[in-house]
Amino acid sequence: MCHYVTVHPLGGFGRSTAISLQEVWESLTMSNKPANQNAFSATTRGIRVIAQPFYLDEQSVPDRSQFVWAYRIEIINDGDEVVRLESRTWSITDAKGVTQEVHGPGVVGEFPRLEPGESFTYTSGVPLSEPSGVMSGSYQMVSEAGDHFDIEIPAFSLDSPFATGRLN
Repeated sequence: MCHYVTVHPLGGFGRSTAISLQEVWESLTMSNKPANQNAFSATTRGIRVIAQPFYLDEQSVPDRSQFVWAYRIEIINDGDEVVRLESRTWSITDAKGVTQEVHGPGVVGEFPRLEPGESFTYTSGVPLSEPSGVMSGSYQMVSEAGDHFDIEIPAFSLDSPFATGRLN
């Protein structure tokens, strides 16, 4: 199964792009460039979220102010209860301080259910009209007992080779 994510430019600039998650994964794993070793982590209520962003040079067009990143998220249930991810909330801020809030059901079309000790990993993408930015957010979870709670998605930098400084 191949997932596609449609990424829309912030502030209505540029064009929307459909990115195949398989293509993103292949560009990350088959590239001759060194992998981005920056990983960001947060733990809430025994659920650990690890985020790792990657600048996609092949998808970006800096001369047109189109900068694209992929990010890999791993959600690990280190707790002692069964949980299910219901929705997500993202805050995406570019280098000029323009922020976009994104809310939606599940992640990449799925609503992962995690037993204690299980994990779920997915890859998605985001475009910006600036060469850097930062993302943070939360997942809305529900326990098997019906308890609803949020878990933190750690803030992580979106840095391109064209950025003048790191945001996070």
